[in-house]
Amino acid sequence: PGLTGLELLARTQREHPGIDFVLLTGNASVESAVEALRMGAADYLRKPIQGEELAYVVERTLVRRRLREENVRLRDELAALEACRGLAPCLESGEVYAVALDVLLRTLSRGRGLAVFHRTSISMSDGAAFRGFSESEAGLLRRMLVVDKPVNFDGLTRIEIATESAVHEALGGVGVQAPRLLVVPIHGREAEAGAIWVLEDERHFEEAEIARARMVAGHAELALYNAERYNRAKERAFLDDVTEIYNARYLLAAAEHEIRRAERYGSELSVVFLDLDRFKLVNDRHGHLVGSRTLRQLSKVLASCVRQVDTLARYGGDEFTIVLVDTPLEPAKQVAERIRRTVEETPFDGGRSGALRLTLSAGVASYPIHGRTREELLDQADKAMYRGKSLGRNRVCSASDLG
Repeated sequence: PGLTGLELLARTQREHPGIDFVLLTGNASVESAVEALRMGAADYLRKPIQGEELAYVVERTLVRRRLREENVRLRDELAALEACRGLAPCLESGEVYAVALDVLLRTLSRGRGLAVFHRTSISMSDGAAFRGFSESEAGLLRRMLVVDKPVNFDGLTRIEIATESAVHEALGGVGVQAPRLLVVPIHGREAEAGAIWVLEDERHFEEAEIARARMVAGHAELALYNAERYNRAKERAFLDDVTEIYNARYLLAAAEHEIRRAERYGSELSVVFLDLDRFKLVNDRHGHLVGSRTLRQLSKVLASCVRQVDTLARYGGDEFTIVLVDTPLEPAKQVAERIRRTVEETPFDGGRSGALRLTLSAGVASYPIHGRTREELLDQADKAMYRGKSLGRNRVCSASDLG
């Protein structure tokens, strides 16, 4: 009451946008019809209405609706595709999962989600990323899903809406209620594996959103494949061709990193320098093929004597170096002695000549008592090793023995 037809149309259009058509009374002017179209109506009918005319307008309206919905779908997919471009530069698998989580939340217009991933190619490398959680919630979830009860990614094979899972239990453990989660597994072609969980809000997940999630997952898996190839190539650059353990280039970088970490946390580390005794005689008597095979076998023996967190590398020739993290001098000397004894007791394959018996000399230097730089520690360990050789070989000396 009190409103003209056009005023009522204007208010209705504001409150309920997307009017398909309006009915005009028989005495309505052409200007009124034009004004109705200008104000947002898609079409108009004038009373009295003929059946054929009504059917035609309704059919045209339905076609227009389908076109509008298709345009919205294409627009959303194009936006999702554009957002996925941010995954292309990612060359580290953890970064792929974090960026994919951001892209997925932005694409679906959701506010909360998490990603958990496991990289079997790198030891102790399980990780997680959280969005929309407090710092304390994220810390508790990380501990539950990564440390206490790691997620089994083998059971996650397809994108789906989940109503119960280990992630539901973890969320409930921090007081977050999430009856429905969109689960998006993302697996590499080699060792990388992980998944993203998006929390449903007051809006239920629609099929169009699941389709966009598939698009994001596809681009994320392609980025993960590229990251795997990049890291494999980078790793090959740091591997020794003969022994297939790390080379001196990697050792120098790892030693620098561990020294900086020890400096930051006030911890200790040790460097063990190993050199086979009279190995030149093996090459001279049995040939270089036997010599190379012996070095490969020795590398496996050395690897069995250290932890995964330690760094074993071939420094050059028949020299090997080990960086023992969080290890003071005395425990490091015990490790070096165990290695010396193991090598002495191990028969090495000499081909037609039968088993070979080898010994080695080892030098140990520790941070910070023998040096605070990579160069100082390697130099002190090397000098300690040569002191062992001068005392008769097949023994362990520390840099403290140098005086």
